Formats: sequence, structure tokens, C-alpha cells
Amino acid sequence: MDPRRADGAQSIFAQLGPTNTGKTHRAVERMLQHQTGMIGLPLRLLAREVYDRVTARVGEGAVALVTGEEKRVPPQPRYWVCTVEAMPVEREVDFVAVDEIQLCGHGERGHVFTDRLLHGRGLRETWFLGADTMRPMVERLVPTAVLDGRPRLSRLLGTGALPLRGLPPRTAVVAFSAGAVYGLAERLRVRRGGAAVVLGALSPRARNAQVALYQAGEVDYLVATDAIGMGLNMDVDCVAFAELCKFDGRQMRPLDDAELAQIAGRAGRHHNDGRFATLAPLPPLPAAVSHAIEDHRFPVQRRILWRSRDLDTSSLDALMASLQQRPPAACLELQDGAEDARALVRLSQDSEVTARARDAESIGLLWEVCQIPDYRQLQLDDHFQLLRAVFLQLRGPRQRLADDWIAHHVDHLDNAHGDIDTLLARMAFIRTWTYITHHTRWVDDARAWQERARAIEDRLSDALHAQLVARFVDPTSRRTRSRDRRGGSLGEQLRAVVSPLAEAREEDTDQGAAVARWIEGLVEAAHERFRLDETGRLLDGDRALARLTAGVDRLRPEITLLLDDLGAGQRLRLQRRLLAWTRDWVAQLLAPLRDERLVSLGPAGRGLVYQLEQGLGTVLVARAAEQVRELQPHDRSALGRSGVRVGRHVVFSAKLLQPRALRERTLLCQAEIGWRLDRPRADAVSFLPSAEVSDASYAAMGFPVVGGRAIRADVVESVAVHVAAGAGAAEIARRLGCYPDEVEPIRRALAPSRRRARG
Repeated sequence: MDPRRADGAQSIFAQLGPTNTGKTHRAVERMLQHQTGMIGLPLRLLAREVYDRVTARVGEGAVALVTGEEKRVPPQPRYWVCTVEAMPVEREVDFVAVDEIQLCGHGERGHVFTDRLLHGRGLRETWFLGADTMRPMVERLVPTAVLDGRPRLSRLLGTGALPLRGLPPRTAVVAFSAGAVYGLAERLRVRRGGAAVVLGALSPRARNAQVALYQAGEVDYLVATDAIGMGLNMDVDCVAFAELCKFDGRQMRPLDDAELAQIAGRAGRHHNDGRFATLAPLPPLPAAVSHAIEDHRFPVQRRILWRSRDLDTSSLDALMASLQQRPPAACLELQDGAEDARALVRLSQDSEVTARARDAESIGLLWEVCQIPDYRQLQLDDHFQLLRAVFLQLRGPRQRLADDWIAHHVDHLDNAHGDIDTLLARMAFIRTWTYITHHTRWVDDARAWQERARAIEDRLSDALHAQLVARFVDPTSRRTRSRDRRGGSLGEQLRAVVSPLAEAREEDTDQGAAVARWIEGLVEAAHERFRLDETGRLLDGDRALARLTAGVDRLRPEITLLLDDLGAGQRLRLQRRLLAWTRDWVAQLLAPLRDERLVSLGPAGRGLVYQLEQGLGTVLVARAAEQVRELQPHDRSALGRSGVRVGRHVVFSAKLLQPRALRERTLLCQAEIGWRLDRPRADAVSFLPSAEVSDASYAAMGFPVVGGRAIRADVVESVAVHVAAGAGAAEIARRLGCYPDEVEPIRRALAPSRRRARG
């Protein structure tokens, strides 16, 4: 499937098929080929995983992360990674993708996915990703879409029923309630040394710490709910179903074949085959079900859920009537009784609420309040009381939530003591307040409240991870496994990493848990926490984490981690975070060439700026003669205002010749050629180049080679003026900091009739 159209028109594609076909990976890659893009994902955890992957490619400054509880929006993002509900669909971008589009049939969220299917479009290209069961719906509702299906990269094989003692390593055991998950994890601790635990209620920080425990091989088993079914990437060889029924928010029901396949499909990564089974004493799956999962053949979806997006807020009755508007097509089923609609019905029965919801603005606000999710899974009346209080304050005299009222609810959540269920409950509460405080119009000093809620969630996450490890992992088994895997102790460097944490609470002294928290802190850290030393090592304080190495080009270096004793999951997350840092670092370096005043440049000007970027701020006129010749007067004016000087011999950015910029340019060039390049003195205006290093590398450092000498770009132009004026060798040598007998080759190269510059 070639997404590009020769006529440049907007294109729509549907990638439909089983799990492990690389759909999400291809969508992300395609998004990055566009100047701007947005991808909607079904889970907060998956959105964070994709965000980490994308920022490792293009830097955090180019990517926004938007979920209900987390908003990281840099000043000018090019790409948006979101949960489907949080997609800012009003924003125009070149590329839009929506993942797991079969959730159009989900009982609570279906109408949101259907809305994206019907209305979510990129300016140039749109992708819908999901199960093949959606094929008839896409064909009917999006008739211009090009449908594509690809085979699974590996086989998925049913293996009947397995006893607990017969589960192979790298198995995920799946259940659908917290109690069942805990019970299975307890049994695995007693019989098999322990298990990591993944629940949908975990924060990304706690979930990542648990997955890192599993990925690092410190436990061989994972016990999870169906939260693992939506594309979360883990090295799972076998999925064992301990339950086949779940409570869907309204009733207990058996999972259908397609739902079982979505979860079973987590087994096997890339070209590694996966297996699925039931956990005894459950009987094996019926042969027909097992074959359907293996062959990826399921009944297609005939109806999907829909709700009108054209809501009438002229009155409460009008709003509720518009929510009940009949679907425009027979294949669409009205989404009736969603959580936000139920909250609206309940609030509309409150006289004090209705007294303050009398115009379109206040009714629109009430509807916005109704969409605060019930992360706590309380009875509706309890959730209603919170929503009621929020709305009444927002329609009160200050039209803001009172700080002392927020503090009353938030303060008691800042308590990391308690059992697993207590910590999970507090985490659910703080997620609600994180969501509320991200509505900046609702609170004073929203940034401070967001940071406070985030800090509380982090503390609860760390405590929860420690509790999960203490309860479900046998410490003796874990230590033995860790020694076997690492071939001895953690090593002096890792002990140095952990040592600053030595004064933490007693329950946090476990070395593995401390390292997991340290890694998570690095992943979440601000850009300013890291720096590069003179040898290209990326430091956290004085601790070396990684070193710059050659990448696909000069602007995209890679990194090599210098910490050997981390688990695979920890290494991957740290590698991605530090790669993201390097992309931002390069973007900050080249910011003078991305000045908004250069947006209006013509083709020649844009081509020249591109060459300047590739040369880190310097390009020889001989190499860009065509672009320089075709520059229009307004191009030269815009370049000059942004600090770009078009000389007789060199085009250069004056801002990128400042000492800090020259240092960073040199680091990039050193990484590119394997650290064979000596760094010039900070005050050097010229020096003798090494025969082992290309002239192009010296030009990229800001010192093009002229007449056998590397000379700073601005000095090349100033010396050329003196050469043209007939200055003597002594004068030129003084300006270059060299001996007079070295001047003649430079004079010849810069003479007006014989301009020459190598590079």
C-alpha cells in the first residue's frame, strides 16, 4: 500500500488485521514522514509508550503528549500523541491516525472512536488501524478509504490447558479482576518465585516499574488484566487465560472470540511465535474458538456506536435531546447511557445546578464538568457529588475552584503508606484531580496544582511498586535470578548510581527498586537535568549515562549507554529518553536557522538554509553557488535579520559562531567521525587541520579550511576584505594568529580573482 497520491490529494487508508502485524509501528513511521501529525491511541499507557518512541526520534520539543491526566505541550509541537478522547481534533495537521478502531463497538467509549472514523482527518493523509472485523463498517462509512490487511508476523498457536506448575517462562497470566490477579500472583510467588503485576489502574510510572521487573528477567511471569491487550509491547511467549468472563461495567459476560484473540495476540513479538492456553482447572478453549484465534477469523462488526457531535446547549432539555438524536445510518447504534450522559441526567435533577445552568455558556460548562472521568469507579451518586461541587464553584462569584477546597481533597492523598488496595484507591483519586487541574480555566495557578498532583502520583507509584514487589516476588528467588543473569554483583558503577538513595525509607532500600525509581526519575526529568562533557558523555550531575556516537547523519547522533547492569526494559526506556534529549539539544543549537523570519523565504533561500543546517551553520559559497546566485532581495533581507551572513567565500550564521555553539558543533562532528577530531582552543580563530579529518567536518565545526588552514567562518570574510585591500603578510598573520610565512596560500585562496575554499 503506497499512501502517497500523485495528485497530492488527501488520502484515507485502513490498516486492518490481527495483532503483531506492525500496524502501529508503520503508522508512527508514516507520521514522521509528514511535517505535522497526530495519532490517537486507546490507552494512556500506550500513548506514553509511543510518545517515548517518537521523542527519541525527533526530540521532546517537537512532540506533544495529551491524555486526560497528562499534557506535555511544547511551544510549537509538530506531532501530537494522544489518547483518542483527548485528540485536539480542531487542530489541522498533515497526518492523522487512530489506533484500535474496532473500539467503535465499545459500550462506553465507542461513540468517540466512531466520531474519529467519521470526522477525524489529516490534511494530506489519514490512517485507521484495527481489527479486520471492522472492514464492512469502514467500507460503508468511509467508502473512499483504501483497505489493506497484512499477515501476522508470527504464528499464534493454541496449546490447550496448562497447570500453574507447567507454565513456561515468559508467560502472561490474564484475569479480569484485581482479586483474581492478586491471587494468581500469590500462587506464582509461592510456586515459581514471583510475578510482576499489570492492572489498568496502575499509573505509567508504576506499570513501567513492574514491566521493567519482568523485562529484566527478575521474574519470569506477568499477571495482568486485559490492559495488556491494546498494543503494550512486552516480551511474552505465552498467554494463559485464568478467566474467560469479565464485568464490563454493567454485567458479567463472557469474552467473545475477537476479544480473546486481542489478548492472546500479545504472545509472540515480531517473528517469534506465540502460544495461548487456559490455566487449569479451566478446560481448554473449544476447538472452534482456538482455531478462530489461530486463523484470525471472527464475525465482522455489523453495528457500531454513535452519538451526535452537534450538541445544542441552548437549554438543558435541548442538550439532552441532542444526545438522544437518532443516528444517520442503520449501521450506527445510539450510544445510550454513557458515563457523562448519566452524570448530566443526574445533575439536571438538582435544583441548585439547574438554577445556574440557564444559558449556552453555563450549560456548555456543565457538560464539560460531566466529562470528568470516574477513575475511582464510585457509585454514580458519589461521583455526582464531586461534579456538582465543581460546577457550583465554577458558576459561583469567583468562577474558579477554591484553593483550600482542592487542598482539602488533595492533602490526604499525599500518603504513601497503606496496602496495595489503599494505594490504588489514592492513585485513582489523584488521577481525578490531575484531570481537573489540567483545565487551566478552572483553577488558579494550574501549573502548581498539576505539579503537586504529579508528585503525589509519583510517590504513590513508587510505594505501590514496592508493595507489589514485597507481596508478589520472593526476594531469595529474585536475588538468585539477578546474580545468574548478571554474572555476579551489580558492579561498582551501579552501586554508585544507587548510593544517593541510601537514606530513603527502609522499605525502599531494595537495590533493584531503587534503580527502577532512579531510571523513572531520569525518564521524567526536565531537559536541564542533563549535560554533555567535553568527551561527549551525557551526564546526570557528575554521573556518566551515555556517550554520543555516529548516527544516520550529523544532525541525528545515536547514543551508547555506559551503564551495563540495567534490565532490558530499563535500558530501552533510558535509551529513548536520552535520544530524545539529544534531538532537543540539536534543535536548540540550530534554532537560529529555524527563525520564524525565515518562513517567507523563496526556494533559493530555503535551499540555502537547508544546506546551512546540514553544515551546522556554515556552508561554502562554492558549494551553494546556485542558491546564492538566485537569492532575491527579500531573501537576503530576511537572512540578514536572522543573523545569516552571505559572504564572498562563506555563508554562515553569526549566532552559531558563539563559543557555546562552536563547542556543541564540535561535539557533533566528533561523534560523527569517532572522536578523532581534536577540539580547538575556545579563543582560536584559526589552526592547522589534521590530515585524518575531512575538510567538510572542519567546515561543520565553523572552521572551513582555506589555503591549508582551518579558519573561523567570520574571520575568513574579514581577512578576505584585507587581502582585497592589499594588506601585508604580517597584518594577515596577526589576524589569523599564525606566522607570516604561512599566509601566502591563504592569500591566494582568498584573492578576488582566484577564490578557493576546500570542504
